[in-house]
Amino acid sequence: PVFAGMNGSAIENFSCVIYNIFLMNCTWQAGRDAPADTQYFLYWQNSKYEEEMECELYIKDENGRNMGCIFQNVSIGIEKAYFLVNGSSRDSLIQFYDEYIDLYKIEILPAPLNVTAHCTRGSAGCIITWHPPLTSHVEKAKCFMYEISIKNK
Repeated sequence: PVFAGMNGSAIENFSCVIYNIFLMNCTWQAGRDAPADTQYFLYWQNSKYEEEMECELYIKDENGRNMGCIFQNVSIGIEKAYFLVNGSSRDSLIQFYDEYIDLYKIEILPAPLNVTAHCTRGSAGCIITWHPPLTSHVEKAKCFMYEISIKNK
């Protein structure tokens, strides 16, 4: 059955972010009713055409329980990625958790590059220039919107 396992044993508060262009960090909390010996395992599939992969670098809590994962060399495709976290326990069956995520929606974009400001004392004010940040999936500079906050005028 799809939802076999003890109620309240599946993970909660699953969250992933992509940062520094190709690193992804996913975290979760143990199910509120999961037995103390429950161990969780994360699998993901970037697209239906790629192999499913298990986490290679788990983040563990003080009891050695897997509570997150760091992925390297992540590429953002056009399809939603599929995530599955299942668990095991000696005491009972553990419910799994799964979710589809658009990876571009969870990317934390880096700051723009080569920011410069040229200011004059005259009425021209300041000219501020920059280059778009590096990303794993946006190739057109016009896809970015910027807001400038000037302090101490």
